[in-house]
Formats: sequence, structure tokens, C-alpha cells
Amino acid sequence: MQTTEDPAAPAQASTAGSRRDTRAAIITATVALVSDRGFSATSVDDIAERAGVAKGSVYYNFGSKAALFETVLTEGQRTLTAALRAAADGRTGRDAVGALVHELLEQIQGHPDFAKVLVAEVFRTGRDWQDSIRQVRDESFAVFAEVVAASWPQRDPSLTAAAMFGATLVAGLEWLAFQPDRGVADVRRAVLATVLDPL
Repeated sequence: MQTTEDPAAPAQASTAGSRRDTRAAIITATVALVSDRGFSATSVDDIAERAGVAKGSVYYNFGSKAALFETVLTEGQRTLTAALRAAADGRTGRDAVGALVHELLEQIQGHPDFAKVLVAEVFRTGRDWQDSIRQVRDESFAVFAEVVAASWPQRDPSLTAAAMFGATLVAGLEWLAFQPDRGVADVRRAVLATVLDPL
């Protein structure tokens, strides 16, 4: 039996791969520029130049600068939440918090520009992507809150999760910006002493 292959299939696969690469380059450029300059000071021209693509490619792939930034937040949130869930899986109590703090520090170290963007945007209001930033916050905090609710039911899971996440995020950025000679274990110990001792 003879099979016939669609001669357009390799070209379509190549085009899809090229489009994924273009989108990834644009997202990477956006995160780097926004973390350095802020959203308002970053133009689509800047993003296109940094990504090595035509300005039209940015609009073709994302529609607008605001939609691009929403995509940055959504994709970053998915990556972060999946990593945190994997770290907490099968753990409880202090062991789970230790794993979450360690994983969040690893994510900050691996994606420092996204961490800076998150810190800069999480408390701003009136932005087009306010719902997306709330989703990033809610889903990331939820992993911590679930551990708190299961292990320390007398605590307010939402506020305790915010304290844990915030302490880790700020300590992680402090570490990368001002104390890069320290190891992740030092930062983890400092955060855990702060967030676990009161429990």
C-alpha cells in the first residue's frame, strides 16, 4: 500500500516553528526591556529591534503592546505556578514551605527579569492587564495558601501566603541585585527563618 504525503506539510511545520521562535524572541525582548525601563518607556519599536524582527511581526503575533504584555504575564504565571506545584507535590508543613521557597528562589534566579516585572506591576492599578496580573498573583499565592491551610489551619492562609511569597520574592531580588556572591541556600535559610519561626 502506497501512502501519499502532503507536500505542504514540511513547509507548514517549518512556518509554525518559525512563528513560535518569533513569538518567543518577542516575549524575551519584552521581559528584558520592561524589567529595565518599565512598560510605558518601552516602545514596540524597541521590542522589535531587541527581538530582531520587524515591528509588524509584533502586531501580527500579539495585536497590541498591551496584549503582548498580557501574554508575557500569562505565560510567566503558567511556568511559575507549574514549578511551584511540582515543588510542593507530596509535601506538607515546613517541608512543603521549604520546597516552595527554594523553588521560588530558583525561578527568580533563572528568570530575574520576569521577577522584576512582577514586582513592578503587581500593585499597579488601572492597567489593561490588571486581571492578568491578579491571576498571576492569585495562582502563585494559591500554592502557598493551600499548604498553609492544610498545615496551619489557625492561620489566615491568604495573608500568610502573601507574606511567604513576598518575603521570598523581595529577598530573592535583593540577593541577585546586591548580594550575588551568596548561595541560594543562604537566602533560603534567611527566608525560612523569617516565615517559619512564627508558625
